[in-house]
Amino acid sequence: MELLLQCISLFHKGGPVMILLAFCSLIVVTIAAERFLYYRNGAVNMEVFIEKLQQLLERQRMNEALQLCEQTSGIVAKLALQGLQAAQREEDVENTMTAGAMLAAARLRENMRYLSAIVTMAPLLGLLGTVIGMINSFSVFNVQSGQPMAITGGVGEALVATAAGLIVAVMALTIHVYFSHRLDKLITDMEQISALLVIRLAKKKLVRRENHEIA
Repeated sequence: MELLLQCISLFHKGGPVMILLAFCSLIVVTIAAERFLYYRNGAVNMEVFIEKLQQLLERQRMNEALQLCEQTSGIVAKLALQGLQAAQREEDVENTMTAGAMLAAARLRENMRYLSAIVTMAPLLGLLGTVIGMINSFSVFNVQSGQPMAITGGVGEALVATAAGLIVAVMALTIHVYFSHRLDKLITDMEQISALLVIRLAKKKLVRRENHEIA
C-alpha cells in the first residue's frame, strides 16, 4: 500500500506530461498483448510441417497435401495452401506465393510502427516535463529568495518525468526488438515453404510434360 502511495505521489510530481506517458505505456502494453496473440496463432512447427508436406509431395498426393495445409493452423500453412491451390488451377505458383507472403508480412508488421514512434517520443515527453518542472522550480526565486533547497527539491521532482519517459521508451524498445525477431523468423519460414513448393511443383510439372511428350 505504501509503495502504491509513493508511486501515485511521484506521478503527481512529474506534472501533466505523466498523463501522456501513462497513455503511451498503455498503448505499448495493448500492442504487446495483441501482437503476442497474433504471432502465437500464426506460428507453426516448421520441421514437422515441412517433413509431412514434403513426403506427400514426393508421393504426389496433392489432395492429402491440401488437407494437411487446411488442418494446420498458422501463416506458413495458409501460404502453402495458396500455393497448392494455385498449382491445381494451373496458375503461376511463385507469383501467387510471393503476393501471399507480402500480404502476410504486412499484417505481421501491423502496429509495429507505433512502438517505434513511442520509443522516440517517450524520452522527448519526459524531457519536456522536466523542462517545465525546472521552469516552475526556478520561478521560486520570485517568491522565496534565498532558499536554495526549494530550487533543488523542485529540480529533483522535475526529473521524475525524464525517468518515466526513459522507462516507457525502454519497455517499448524491448517489445519492438522481441517482435521484430519473431517477424524475421516467420518471414524466413515463409521463404522456406515458398522455395520448397516452387521447386517441388516445378519438378512435378516437368515430369508430367515429359511423360506427355513420350506418350
